[in-house]
Parts: sequence; C-alpha cells; structure tokens
Amino acid sequence: MKTRDEALALDAADPLAPLRDQFAIPEGLIYLDGNSLGVMPKATPARVQQVVTQEWGVGLIGSWNSAGWMGLAPRIGDKIARLIGAGPGECVAADSTSVNLYKVLNAALSIARADAPQRTRIVSERSNFPTDLYIAEATAAERGFELVLADSPEGLPALLNERCAVLMLTHVNYANGRIHDMTALTQAAHAAGALTIWDLAHSAGALPLDLSGSGADFAIGCGYKYLNGGPGAPAFVWVAQRHAERFWQPLAGWMGHAAPFEFTPGYRPAPGIRRYLCGTPPVLGLAALECGVDTVLAAESLGGMAALRTKSLALTRAFTALVEERCAGHGLTLVSPRDDTQRGSQVCFAHATHGYPMVQALIARGVVGDFRAPDILRFGFTPLYLRFVDVWDAVERMRQMLHNEEWREARFNQRAAVT
Repeated sequence: MKTRDEALALDAADPLAPLRDQFAIPEGLIYLDGNSLGVMPKATPARVQQVVTQEWGVGLIGSWNSAGWMGLAPRIGDKIARLIGAGPGECVAADSTSVNLYKVLNAALSIARADAPQRTRIVSERSNFPTDLYIAEATAAERGFELVLADSPEGLPALLNERCAVLMLTHVNYANGRIHDMTALTQAAHAAGALTIWDLAHSAGALPLDLSGSGADFAIGCGYKYLNGGPGAPAFVWVAQRHAERFWQPLAGWMGHAAPFEFTPGYRPAPGIRRYLCGTPPVLGLAALECGVDTVLAAESLGGMAALRTKSLALTRAFTALVEERCAGHGLTLVSPRDDTQRGSQVCFAHATHGYPMVQALIARGVVGDFRAPDILRFGFTPLYLRFVDVWDAVERMRQMLHNEEWREARFNQRAAVT
C-alpha cells in the first residue's frame, strides 16, 4: 500500500466493508483504540432505551420473566462461546474480568490442592496485565500459594514443574500485542501437572480462538474491547466442562444457586457454568453487550473470525510499514512482533521520552490511540469498522504531527487520569 488511492482500492474490494455500517463513528475520526473501548453499535441506544422505557418503565419487575432478563447471562454467554471456540452452556456473561479471574483462580487452586498438595505456585509473566497480577498476588497470599513471574515468555517453560499449580496468562499481551501459543503452553502445563487460566481480553472478537481444541481449563475476558459492549460492560467466564462442577467458586451468590428463589439458607451450587454467576445480573449492561457481540457475529456469513483475522493482519502490516517509512527519524521503535502468527490486533511503538504527548497530539488531529506506561504508543485495529484508508490517513496525520513537533505544546504534556 504505497498510495492513498491504493488504500481506497483495497477498501472497495473488501468483503467485510459492509460491517462498518453497524457502528456510530464520529465524522472525521480515525479510531485506533478498539482494543481499549470499542465503538458504539448503532443498535445499542435503541436497545437500551427499550429496556429502560418499556421493559423497566412499563414491565417493571415482571420483566425478569416476560422480557427474559433472567436468561441474559447464559444467552449472551452462548453467543460469546461461538467466538472463542466453546460450546453452548459453557460460558456466561457476568461481573468484571477481575472478579471472574478471582472466581476461576480460586477454583483452579482448589482443584490443584486436592489433586497435588505440593503444588504451591501460580505462574505468570511480569508483563501480564496488572489487574491479573494483583488478583493473583492477593489470592496467593490468602490461600497460602506463591506467585512466581517469568521475566519473558521464553522463561515460562522452566517454571512449569512439579511445584506449579496454575499457569495464568493473558493470551495477547496488552502492552506489545504478542500472542502466546495457547495450545503449546496448555499442553506444557498439563504435562507438568498444572492447570491453565487464559485472559482473553485482547483476543475475544479479534482473532480466532479454540478453547476446547486447545485443552484449556479456564478462561475469562472483558466485553468492552473488541466485543463493543460499552464502557464497563459485563465480562465473561468459561470453564471446561470437566472442571465446571468440581468445586464451588468462592463468590457463592444467589444467582449461582441451583434454585435462587427457593430462598433456603444453605448454598447448593447450580450445575455447570451457572455456578460461576454471583449477584443480580446488570440488565442494562447486558443488553448493550449483546448488541456489541452481535456486531462480531454478523461476520459469520462473511467468513467469520478467520476473515476478520486476515483483514486485521493486513491492516496492522500496512500501519507498521507506513509508520516506519513515513515517520522515520522521530525515535519510534516497534515493540510489537513482526511475525503475523505472534501479533494480535494491535501495533505498539515505543518512544523513550515523549510517548504520552505524542499520543495526545495525535488525538487532537483526530486519530485516537492510547498510551501505556512507561513508553508505549498503542494502536488497536478492529477490522469490523476500520478501513485501509483510515490506516493511510492516520499515518499521514502522525507524520505531520511529528514533523511539526506538535507534541511539544504544554497542553499535550499534562497527564490526564486516563492515558
């Protein structure tokens, strides 16, 4: 892709181009932050309004039955299952990623302790997303386990030994976009006698997944990135059927009870994945999430996740090549993998000193990415709504911003609460 006309030609030939019409994208904005918060689907406002004005406003409490509110969590979970290589009845939409990680990590540790008490380690990598490490650190202290971190992906195999109880990883690294080989690492963990937990926050809706085929044990993920569920959207949790009923999860709330409206004092866990529910489902959030998940499922008739992945790789390859060619000499260093098989749906560059103001100056030019400390300029590529011409125009605006040194302006150097 050497010219803007070539980018337009690629868009004209793109079989996925109609999917962009599902989204409300502000005019003139190039949104490269779908790996942090997805664009709002056009269907979402009307659906949420329907829930508020009709189902809640008119139906009131009767809507738990008449509008199917009680079935939202498993229904949306089944839709997400189609995107992550899982089967019906294996996934539910609920709570947040952090809360769901706490559930499955405790369940996995209980299994490990029952099977092999000498296993006392949770293994992860130092660059894992911080909330996952915080949850693991607190859980390890609470349960008498030890959190052990590899300094790089290459250091993980050595930690998969007789002391490892659980391998906990984010499938696509949030800071550099590197993909772990889920199948290979799951097999290595199992060979060592350990269980696996996969965080799919930067994977679900972005690239093909096969949880069942990989042999994974547990997985969690969020609904507001590539699933386009809106800010703070409910997350999801998946448990392999062989583990689903082995232990209670620690947040034994009434929605995870086998019969919530029996109102008995003793807890009796629901069968299967439903026991990983906890409190009352957030109906407004789930309604919005379902609209977002449906935008991804709309690609099924056009080649599904495989087609989205092919376009994603083409977009990220083009962006990388254009930045390195047209923005050379400004201190940007690629930190994402060049190898397609190792790169998620994002491209990350590092700048030793001025990454934050550069991102802010680029946002002022209508190209939205984000900054991740200490030095990462991060750009997400959602093939549902991004075009090749967006890639070309984004790099051209970046080139102009860097050439003019706009990032030096004081307003771009003032840190906001969210970067």
